[in-house]
Amino acid sequence: MEFQRRQKEKNPVLAICYDFDKTLSPDDMQAQGYIQSLGYDIDEFWRESNDMARANDMDSNLAYMYKMIQEAEGKLVLNKESLEEYGRRVKLFQGVDTWFERIRKYGKEHQVIVEHYIISSGLKEMIEGTAIARSGAFEKIYASSFYFDEQGAAKWPAQVINYTSKTQFLFRIEKGVLDINDPGVNDYFPPEEMRVPFRNMVYIGDSDTDIPCMKLVNTYGGHSIGVYNPHTMDKRKVIKMMQDRRIRYFVPADYTPGGELDRLVKEIIEKTAAYEKLENRHFAAAAEAKKEKGEI
Repeated sequence: MEFQRRQKEKNPVLAICYDFDKTLSPDDMQAQGYIQSLGYDIDEFWRESNDMARANDMDSNLAYMYKMIQEAEGKLVLNKESLEEYGRRVKLFQGVDTWFERIRKYGKEHQVIVEHYIISSGLKEMIEGTAIARSGAFEKIYASSFYFDEQGAAKWPAQVINYTSKTQFLFRIEKGVLDINDPGVNDYFPPEEMRVPFRNMVYIGDSDTDIPCMKLVNTYGGHSIGVYNPHTMDKRKVIKMMQDRRIRYFVPADYTPGGELDRLVKEIIEKTAAYEKLENRHFAAAAEAKKEKGEI
């Protein structure tokens, strides 16, 4: 099978990667209609799901997906359409609805191609039901998802994403190898051929599950941003992540024009535009030196 791969662009690409729950939305997506439709108390559902994971040495994400299927039997139809409908009910932080296009436009004004990606342990089908996904906000949504049988019913996890497996998608974005089944993610790419070097990545998240991605992006010169709920103003998680050097910045999850996050990301775009001009000079000089040496 031949996979479509993205090539390096003339202008630099800045990939902004987002967790979803409590990063773009104030709560877990499953707790905004689905769990309640099962007749469950939200805390009770997650407690039973986590107990099942611990009792069976089970991935916690597999446990909640199993419980969603199990509890739906005889109560409601669990298919792609119903999950997308639950996604339509998901609330978003202020400013999210216009954020993606605004930031893309600002990048274009500075000759930077801005791309938005979701990397989430939540459900792809629910995310696809949100207004932002339906409007084409994201280049790719990497999230847990179900396998649906011939009748369209959810039967088995098709993809499960946990806090460590999230990192593979950063490498896919780096190389332009976006299809989850494309083994080309393991191929060697010279630094000058990387479509989105890590220095041109932004990772925005809220909690411990984002730490591996945050640390990876930080290590290679990118920008990790911790966000906290602007209504509760609870900064404990982001303060700890800052103390542990997991993030470079923390701001409220307020996506409105002129807010802290808006200003920060625009500054990153400006830095990317300036820095990549210098990198292009370096690569050109290195190529000429190799040519003189007879290496190319």
